[in-house]
Amino acid sequence: MGTEEKIINKYFSENDGELSSSITQSWTEQAIECYSINCDCKKCSLKNGNYSFKCQMPRVINELITVLGKPTINVA
Repeated sequence: MGTEEKIINKYFSENDGELSSSITQSWTEQAIECYSINCDCKKCSLKNGNYSFKCQMPRVINELITVLGKPTINVA
């Protein structure tokens, strides 16, 4: 596997960018956090995770809103 192929695999999903139906069935804690910070990655608790993929949460959030509506957020 050449360097170019490794880079491509690092940044693009293997499912052609389609969202998994399992992550769009309910509002998870991470999805609610993302929604509450308006998908601002600078404020995300996962920002220092050094993940090798592009964040898909904005797409997940849009799908969750379409399917389930906006989440109820309890501010403590």
